[in-house]
Amino acid sequence: MAKGPEAFRTISEAADELSVPQHVLRFWETKFAFIRPMKRAGGRRFYRPSDIAILRGVRRLLHDEGYTLKGVQRLHREEGLRRLLSAGEGRAAPPAEPPGAGLHEALRDLEAAKQRLDALLNS
Repeated sequence: MAKGPEAFRTISEAADELSVPQHVLRFWETKFAFIRPMKRAGGRRFYRPSDIAILRGVRRLLHDEGYTLKGVQRLHREEGLRRLLSAGEGRAAPPAEPPGAGLHEALRDLEAAKQRLDALLNS
């Protein structure tokens, strides 16, 4: 009998679902503070559906998109869990706009408007 989508997964079930060895999941717990499965007596891990979704994003970023561990840590710090979840769902995140890019565009628009006004005033 298969588990429902909302059921907790053991580490072996999570590893199978993500196609990674169990020791990789344990290693990721040491590197990413946001990976915190529930632990029962005896240290047995249980992964919630939300844990699996985050792990799916981490796996995709590391294995498919070529991020490093530090790169995923930085991505989480700068963009949060939503970015990891979107990676796990196969959605690309919108490209980050460089700081001040919107201001530069507004400045160009204002300069163009000023040139038009100057041209009208000088005619």
